[in-house]
Amino acid sequence: MTVKPEKILLIGFGNPARADDGLGPALAEAIEAKNISGVTVDADYQLTIEDSAQVAEHNIVIFADASINGAEPFSFETIEAKEYDSFSSHSVEPAQVLALAENLFNSKAAGYILGIRGYEFDDFGSLISEKAKANLEKAVDFVEKLLKTKNFNKPQKTIACL
Repeated sequence: MTVKPEKILLIGFGNPARADDGLGPALAEAIEAKNISGVTVDADYQLTIEDSAQVAEHNIVIFADASINGAEPFSFETIEAKEYDSFSSHSVEPAQVLALAENLFNSKAAGYILGIRGYEFDDFGSLISEKAKANLEKAVDFVEKLLKTKNFNKPQKTIACL
């Protein structure tokens, strides 16, 4: 029996021009710089229906975003594909992207969401707050280890990592 190699996609999303809202793209940039084998990295302002095609090409997808009220320094949890009665073609939720990949491309990708705790969302500017930078560093370390070990087998329901 041949084991299919894991193809992992990390999508960091958020607006880098709105202070801590740029945590998702900042994480994507940091992980991309590590050049981890078998990992595709993407970043954008928001998720769109087109992301479902890219998700379908992978076994595992991690959606990374800033979290306004989430656990500190970050949370990591599994997500399931979820269809909604309606959606915007301009912005969709991670569970919707998984559902679209499943319905349109027969994808069986496992989904995870990483919420990095941010604090400053009202400011315009590309500077991430100091507290959020510390959370980002911890999230980068966690994701790097996860991607290198590819140990996604543990059931993961909201893990607040310290």
